[in-house]
Amino acid sequence: MKHTLLILSLLFTSMSLGQTATIGTQVWMTKNLDVAKFRNGDPIPEAKTNEEWKKAGKNKQPSWCYYENDSTNGAKYGKLYNWYAVNDSRGLAPVGYHIPSYEDWWRLTDYLGGQEESTGKKMQSTFGWADDQNGTNESGFSCFPTGDRSDIGNFSDLGLEGSWWSSTEYGKKVAFLLTIRGWLTAPDIYSLDKKNGFSVRCIKD
Repeated sequence: MKHTLLILSLLFTSMSLGQTATIGTQVWMTKNLDVAKFRNGDPIPEAKTNEEWKKAGKNKQPSWCYYENDSTNGAKYGKLYNWYAVNDSRGLAPVGYHIPSYEDWWRLTDYLGGQEESTGKKMQSTFGWADDQNGTNESGFSCFPTGDRSDIGNFSDLGLEGSWWSSTEYGKKVAFLLTIRGWLTAPDIYSLDKKNGFSVRCIKD
């Protein structure tokens, strides 16, 4: 019975993770994370209002949301998380995966061409970007312009850019992330306030 339950659990996990793409020596999920529970089963609070979002950030508590609090956006793009959800000791990434570090993002982009103009296009999906700024998705990474949520709760940039957290912080208030912009094809790795909401893409251990 336990063996059967384990098989079913692994099958469910595999189905929920979707496909993966091997890029160089790394294996990446091809979809953004869309979980509402930590690895141990504890729920991650959803912030449905600006006040809830700001309160979570101020108190350094994990939180997630759909873009514009619309679940149909979640079906397309996954959830947006603050960095406190990313860094929680209960584990945001599924078993066998982890949140990419700053070094993981650099290794990925370097393999695809570094700061060359073509690098971002190799990572972008072939549809869904505003003003026909779609990519070639040569890498199979399949990134969509998921937009983001600011520390005070404002949503912006859906269709224009996508950003993904890293697990690496840079001081007490900010952490690193990767951003792909349709109009600026070179990827950008930099740091922003941990209270912001960005997408999460996991990499295999």
